[in-house]
Amino acid sequence: MKCCYILFSEKLNRFYIGVCQDDLNERILKHNNHTYGNHRFTAKASDWILFFLIDCESYSQAVKIEKHIKAMKSRVYIRNLAKYPDISLQLLNKFKD
Repeated sequence: MKCCYILFSEKLNRFYIGVCQDDLNERILKHNNHTYGNHRFTAKASDWILFFLIDCESYSQAVKIEKHIKAMKSRVYIRNLAKYPDISLQLLNKFKD
């Protein structure tokens, strides 16, 4: 499974954008258990839940979409991704390999 995912922490009221090419549920569990180290952004909370997911054709496509979402620097944009499915379809088409 290659995807770009967005997690949300109620405690921090923040989003985290990442990519994955393995089991996403295991990945989220690792974020919540601080498996990636205490110096990582996700180590600031243990209540990360999946907010949004974009299934991608390749890992490189997922990385391009992740960079695009991060470059937007907008909570409104992230919320609109979930609200308007056409946006993620446009991203998948824009960043086809």
